[in-house]
Amino acid sequence: MAEVVSKDNFEELVIKSEKPVLLDFWASWCGPCQSQTPVIEEFSKENPDIFVGKVNVDTEPELAMKYKVMSIPTLIVIKNGEKVASKVGFSTKEELKKLVEG
Repeated sequence: MAEVVSKDNFEELVIKSEKPVLLDFWASWCGPCQSQTPVIEEFSKENPDIFVGKVNVDTEPELAMKYKVMSIPTLIVIKNGEKVASKVGFSTKEELKKLVEG
């Protein structure tokens, strides 16, 4: 399951992660985000070697601003504490895998 990421646990879960990180920036009112959620959950279960987190842009505006999230869903890949890739809009599991693998 994707974990909820907030500014309070961001350092520990994302920056210090030894695994590649896939962050899903979303909001409850966003239709495409609702379609993305089951794909993210399935991807998370199938890829235990990748940390998958969800960032609600309404409750975590600081994180959205930090990564310049202007549209949602936005998916961001972080490796060794650094942003290495991002994609805006709905993604399939195959696209998620390619995004993380770079």
